[in-house]
Amino acid sequence: MILFDSKVVLMDVKNKSQNSFLIVDDHPINVDSYHALLKKIKRYEKAIYSFAYDCEQAFNTINNNYLNEKTIDFALIDISLPSYEDKKLYSGSDVAVYIREKFPNCKIIIISMHKEPLWVNQIIKELNPEGFIAKSDINYKCFPEIFKSIEENEIYLSQSIVLAQKILIQKNINWDNYDSKILQLIADGIKTINLPKFIPLSLSAIEKRKSNIKRELVLEDATDKELIDSAKKLGFI
Repeated sequence: MILFDSKVVLMDVKNKSQNSFLIVDDHPINVDSYHALLKKIKRYEKAIYSFAYDCEQAFNTINNNYLNEKTIDFALIDISLPSYEDKKLYSGSDVAVYIREKFPNCKIIIISMHKEPLWVNQIIKELNPEGFIAKSDINYKCFPEIFKSIEENEIYLSQSIVLAQKILIQKNINWDNYDSKILQLIADGIKTINLPKFIPLSLSAIEKRKSNIKRELVLEDATDKELIDSAKKLGFI
């Protein structure tokens, strides 16, 4: 006799009948625009849509779906979001990681105004999203193409994201995710002493990595300002 888990069967039926989307962006006009573009795709007209405008709302939506056995099939996430410090969610990246934890089969599409090479490299290595789109590349024609590719288990990268990756390859930079994140956080004004709050490394380990970054881009004894100025001139951030 074959036994079935009733919860799994129930969730499978829901998945087959309707797609579920979570759209997260701190600008309501963007959320409305993505929603409108998705609804123009015939197979998504009757999809289930949830919206969040900061990390706290996203956390609550993800948890509610999980506890009520409702899936999230696609998540469109902006990286720059108001944080939810109580749950250590500081950006859309953290929200995406949390979705991966609760819904491993959810297809994550990162949408952001940022397209700096090191930042792009950091997001791809950290999240490995099914889609990564620069906001400047979005138009009403691209959404059907994006989701067709993703549904066929292809990775969709918009033109600006592909270009950012090429720049890193051309400059022969092979830092890991932590190195890229250190540079990006310093550029955002985070002091070195506070970096362990954002990166799971000791202060001494971060300082060693920071010295190596300076050695590669400018001089080991350069100031943080000189480091960031050099990184910007090279087109990294």
